[in-house]
Amino acid sequence: MPSRHTVLAFVSGVGVTLATTAAAGAGVSRFMQRRNAAAADLNALLPVHSAWWRDRFDRKGKLLYVAMGDSAAQGIGASSPARSYVGRLSAYMRRQSHTSLRVVNLSVSGSTTWLCRKDQLPKFEKYEPDVVTVAIGANDIIQFNPESFEKNLRVIYGALPSHAIVGDLPAMWIPDREKKLVEANAIVHRVAGEFGLTVAPLYETTRRQGFFRTYRNSAGDLFHPNDRGYRVWASAFEPAIAARLARIAADEAATTHEVREAEAVAAHTAAAAAAPTAGTSSDTPTTDPAGGATTSPTDAPADVGGAS
Repeated sequence: MPSRHTVLAFVSGVGVTLATTAAAGAGVSRFMQRRNAAAADLNALLPVHSAWWRDRFDRKGKLLYVAMGDSAAQGIGASSPARSYVGRLSAYMRRQSHTSLRVVNLSVSGSTTWLCRKDQLPKFEKYEPDVVTVAIGANDIIQFNPESFEKNLRVIYGALPSHAIVGDLPAMWIPDREKKLVEANAIVHRVAGEFGLTVAPLYETTRRQGFFRTYRNSAGDLFHPNDRGYRVWASAFEPAIAARLARIAADEAATTHEVREAEAVAAHTAAAAAAPTAGTSSDTPTTDPAGGATTSPTDAPADVGGAS
């Protein structure tokens, strides 16, 4: 039979275990309450961010940048839409190109590849952008269907210009979702390759941050990036953006050179046409009325002095 001391120790141990479990449960409960409250706050910002981007649709700019995507492209989780990855890329393009930029953000929070295809793609078709970014598919992962995912991507990617930049899906760190991400990103790279599109390595860039830094880079809902997280997202697109801007500058320089050469040739041709023909005389030839040889006034016989 156990001693009284042993029984008390056992009861005490059970009590500590129960208390720890209860405290942990309470901690998890408080954590989830804070997370849900943060998610509600971010959801309340959806129309605010959408209005912020719509307000910029009609602004003028020498270059046109069009973005398609979901709530990440809207910048949900950032302290301001300007600090989203689309906002950061816009600022980056202005700095790199030293020119004005018009931004059209067609993204819609909550979009899947299907909704992007249905709602954003018809709007995209009326633009001829200099730069295009597309980051879509994260909302497909929870109920991932590889066939539908690829079918939708083929329609979206097929409507893009060859210089478009598409992002693969970011790291999510949840084992079940990571397995789906491997398959989804393989589809993104394969389909983008078939259409000759550049892929921004969003998965590799976010994965490289590690679990704890990703936690620090997340908004309160632990799903959307915060300002730091969006800086990481932008860095995944910047090399491809820089290459695109360099191509635009090179094409513009070549066009300017061709125009100047054409103008120089045109000016030279006009000058040549306006100049008198070399070797021409100001004397006008005359024809003998009798049908004789043509003479000019200088050919007439000189007057010989003598009686008239």
